[in-house]
Amino acid sequence: MSKTPQESAVEKIKKASRGLRGTIVESLADEHTGAIREDDQNLIKFHGMYIQDDRDRREERATKKLERLYSFMIRLRLAGGFLTAEQWEGLHHIAGDYSTGIIKITTRQTVQLHGIVKSNIKPTLQAFNRYQLDSICTCGDVNRNVTATAHPQVSPVHGEVFQLANDISTLLLPKTRAYYEIWLDEAPLTTPEPEPDPLYENRYLPRKFKIGIAIPPSNDIDVYTNDIALVAIVEKGKIKGFNLAIGGGMGTTHGSTETYPRLATTIGFIPYKALKNPLKETEISTVLETNPLLKAVYEVLTVQRDFGNRVDRKLSRLKYTVDKLGVEGFKAELEKRIGFKLEPAKPVNFTHRTDDYGWHQNHEGNWFYTVFVENGRVLDDENVQFKTACLTIAQARKANFRFSCNQNLILSDIKTEDKAWIESVLAKHGISQHTDNASVVRKSAIACVSFNTCPLALAEGQRYLPDLITKIEPVLAKHKLQKEDISIRMTGCPNGCARPYAAEIGFVGTHYGRYNLMLGAKPDGTRLNRLYKESLNETEILGELDNLFAQYVKQRKSKESFGDFVQRTVFEG
Repeated sequence: MSKTPQESAVEKIKKASRGLRGTIVESLADEHTGAIREDDQNLIKFHGMYIQDDRDRREERATKKLERLYSFMIRLRLAGGFLTAEQWEGLHHIAGDYSTGIIKITTRQTVQLHGIVKSNIKPTLQAFNRYQLDSICTCGDVNRNVTATAHPQVSPVHGEVFQLANDISTLLLPKTRAYYEIWLDEAPLTTPEPEPDPLYENRYLPRKFKIGIAIPPSNDIDVYTNDIALVAIVEKGKIKGFNLAIGGGMGTTHGSTETYPRLATTIGFIPYKALKNPLKETEISTVLETNPLLKAVYEVLTVQRDFGNRVDRKLSRLKYTVDKLGVEGFKAELEKRIGFKLEPAKPVNFTHRTDDYGWHQNHEGNWFYTVFVENGRVLDDENVQFKTACLTIAQARKANFRFSCNQNLILSDIKTEDKAWIESVLAKHGISQHTDNASVVRKSAIACVSFNTCPLALAEGQRYLPDLITKIEPVLAKHKLQKEDISIRMTGCPNGCARPYAAEIGFVGTHYGRYNLMLGAKPDGTRLNRLYKESLNETEILGELDNLFAQYVKQRKSKESFGDFVQRTVFEG
């Protein structure tokens, strides 16, 4: 008789946590350490935060026999990436009161704050709550922040898609009230067993889960890198439904052939009719009976819950479940659970995935200005005063704030009569000049946080990529390629937070100062890159790119992208 494999330690922690409560309250009360108990470090992820420490100071503190300099990162739940002017003003002050002060726009269309000490976690979350903001399930083994095409000017159906992102976010929230008890002082649970949860049960998902919704021709969210990719099919200005794709994910492990990045596989089309009003938690059971798309999304999670790998977390994402069951096997299981057959997928054409910088007007006559925010770090420095300008605009209540998955900020819903005033604020604080003058390749580049706070980092990310871009720009100019929109992305480890495997040029950290050079992704995000050279230092990177750019200029076909050129000449040639 074969022995049943043991579940991972995290699985045991989740099951024993009483609905994600664990001993978090006791950990917070322990004044002898800036950290929390080891089991609770897993559970607080579900509450929207990670414990971190300043890795730049580890050695110094170890020499002095001091505990690591612990702090916490908190990430907001902002489906579709939207804040009102009032909420931005609140975020500005909360960041200044409790964190490093830097507002970090993430690659999943939300914001996070770093450097929050343990005693300030609760005040921070209570302050966010006053602005109707929370961090529930932005980390952990649950559905995370739902992304959607960022730019309202892309299509008249943008508002409908944005609402769908919020409805999915509501649909997939866990039932536990632990967040409200621990952080917002709701009355604690009085029963031995936690609240029943038909979706997550007491074990939640095997690993994190990500959902994205795109409106062609824009693929600004890299939709196929998500566990679930929903692609809007729009005819005559109306959404007819969505193509459903499953199994995308970026994370890998160095040296492990069992792990790999993967783009989602399209398995069919589902007609869609929008809900008349935003989904409420009390309406979920009814909606699951009447809305085929939301039912399908929900049941993809239940298939993953029941079939996903709970032994090896490195093999626990949906992509591995899809490949284990086979695409057709997964589809058959899904159709059994939803009670209907998926229709054949509709044709889709993506043309770009970069942000539309500067001024644009939508079908309602409102104006939008997309600001280039390098690596998503909103702060003031001697050249550009992002925070001051945004606070000024927010206090005047003349714009709302949206975020893109390319880590940029969109000043939104600006009336024509307010446009000139917004322009003057942007110019006064150097923002319009910064956006206009940045090179094309710099505007397309994104990086993960990496050092000094990410515990998984092997090499630098956001602190180094701007300097490397500065050295790549003259190489491009040498070959008269400075106007080419070539996507460059960098991560400090193989987990893929900045989606490096979907970049035409991807840098994946292997050791400090060294990166795997990944090449050949398709510019529209429909093909991943491949490993070109391993563990290169800066000199080697610049040398390789110099040679490749020279070949590109000489051998490229008409209008051929750099990614397509490398795919054709290096990997297929």
